[in-house]
Amino acid sequence: MTYQIHIIGGGLAGSEAAWQLAEAGFKVRLSEMRGVEGTPAHHTDALAELVCSNSFRSDDAEHNAVGLLHAEMRALGSIILREADKHRVPAGSALAVDRDGFADGVTAAIAVHANIELVRERVDGLPEGPAIIATGPLTAASLAEAVRSETGEDALAFFDAIAPIVHRDSIDMETAWFQSRWNKGEGHDYINCPMNKDEYLAFHAALISGEKGEFREWEKDTPYFEGCMPIEVMAERGVDTLRYGPMKPVGLDDPRTGRWPYAVVQLRQDNALGTLWNMVGFQTKLKHAEQVRVFRTIPGLQNAEFARLGGLHRNTFIQSPKLLDDTLRLKSRPNIRFAGQITGCEGYIESASVGLLAGRFAAAELAGKTLAPPPPETALGALLSHITGGADAETYQPMNVNFGLFPPLEGKSKKADRKAMMAARAREALQSWQAAC
Repeated sequence: MTYQIHIIGGGLAGSEAAWQLAEAGFKVRLSEMRGVEGTPAHHTDALAELVCSNSFRSDDAEHNAVGLLHAEMRALGSIILREADKHRVPAGSALAVDRDGFADGVTAAIAVHANIELVRERVDGLPEGPAIIATGPLTAASLAEAVRSETGEDALAFFDAIAPIVHRDSIDMETAWFQSRWNKGEGHDYINCPMNKDEYLAFHAALISGEKGEFREWEKDTPYFEGCMPIEVMAERGVDTLRYGPMKPVGLDDPRTGRWPYAVVQLRQDNALGTLWNMVGFQTKLKHAEQVRVFRTIPGLQNAEFARLGGLHRNTFIQSPKLLDDTLRLKSRPNIRFAGQITGCEGYIESASVGLLAGRFAAAELAGKTLAPPPPETALGALLSHITGGADAETYQPMNVNFGLFPPLEGKSKKADRKAMMAARAREALQSWQAAC
C-alpha cells in the first residue's frame, strides 16, 4: 500500500490516530514493534494492550472530567471507546474492560481496515514525511535517541508500576464480600477484603520491610508519578496513608459486622468471564516471592493464586510545552506529530484522546485544511492546552484530565453545581467546534 502518513506505535494513541485518519479516507502505515521485539511491560503483540489496570476510570460525564472525556471521544467516533463499550465488565460507575477482548477487538478492527497497513517493525529514526510518533512510555532506545538528537532536550522519566491479578476462585468469599463503595453502579462490582486494626498494622509493616526489586543503573533517581504510586512507597509516607488512599474503607459495610472495616483491599473484575480480578491501587515493586507472601496476609486472600504479579518499569516523555505546537507538531520538524503518553499525558483514555486529536489534526493538514484545536472548555481542549502550553516546561509532569485544567466558570455558582455546569458548557463547546470543522 502506498501510504500518506506513517504512524509509529500501535498502542492506544497510535491505534486511535490510525483509525481517525483511515476513517477520513487517508492511507496509513501503522508500525508496531511488538511482534518482532517485546517491551518490559507488555505480554502480547496485540494493539492497544492494557499493561496496568483494566479500568478507563469514571464513566460519569456529568460530574467527572474523565467521564466527560469518554463522552467527547464517543461523539468523535473513537475506536478505543467503541471497543471499550463492547468489552465492558462490571465496575460500578467506572468503565472497565475485559483486557484481552478489548485489545483483540482493536487489533481486528485495525487489521481489516482498507486504509491501514499494519506492519510489525521497529522504527529507529524520525520519518521524513508526515508522521505521528505514538510509541508510548517504552519507546525503543534508538528512536528515543533520534528524538533527543533532534530536540536537544533530555527526556524526563518516571516509574509506572503494575498491579497483581488474582484468580477469582482462590478468593475466600466467607471473608470477602461483593459491594461497590456507597453501592454505586450495580452495587456489587468489587470484591472487598476487610482488615481490623491489628491486621492492617501488620500488613503495613510487611509492606515496608518486604524485599524490593533492585533498580537498574538507568532507573536510579527517577521520580514516581503521583497517580501510579507503588503501594509500598505510599506506605512509607505514614501509617495511615493507605487507609486514606487505596485501602479507604468508607462506604463499605462488612456483612459480618454491619460496620465499615478499619481498612479494606478492593479487587475489580479484570475479564468478561469474571475469573480474574485485579487488586485496585496495588501497583508494586516488591519482588515476586514477597508479593505472594505479603498479599496472602490479606484476609480473604490467604490462599490467593496470582495470574500475574506486579512489576515496575520506567516511563519516558518529552517536554511537550516547549517542543510541540498547539496541534501536537514538533516545532523543529513540523512534519512530525507526537501523541499519547510520550507527550506527558497520563492514563489510558488521555493517551487515546491525544491520539484522536493528532489523527484529526493530521487528516485536516493532508486535506489542505487547518483544524483549530478544540476549545479549552472541552475535556479534549483542556488536556491539549495543558500538554502544549498550559504547564511550565521545566516542571512538566504527567497529568490526568481533571476539572482543574478547565477555564473557570464565569460569574458566581454553588460549589456543588460547578462540575455539572462545566460539563454542560463543554458539551456546547464541543458541538460548536464540530460544526465548524
